[in-house]
Amino acid sequence: MQEIFSFINMHIQMIYILILMIFVGVEVINSVPSVLHTPLMSGANAIHGVVIIGAIMVLLNADPDNVISLVLGFVAVILGTLNVVGGFVVTDRMLEMFKKKPAKK
Repeated sequence: MQEIFSFINMHIQMIYILILMIFVGVEVINSVPSVLHTPLMSGANAIHGVVIIGAIMVLLNADPDNVISLVLGFVAVILGTLNVVGGFVVTDRMLEMFKKKPAKK
């Protein structure tokens, strides 16, 4: 328990920044009009692609004896990939709504 308190004490500024980023992110997302969600989703997919590449690079440079870092890196790559694929599926479905349907004969 003492280690947790010392970690929090050493990183208190980063914790404050993280909490502030959460509040700012929620406010930004809530104020975006629904028309802009598709382009923002595409941009988020591109950012997550960069995250996947970063996770792969970190995973490749991890110590082979450190099982925890290898497992966490693998999970990061899998979850990032699922996020990108899911984002593209949602973006594709949203873009389908804007396509004109063929007229019935």
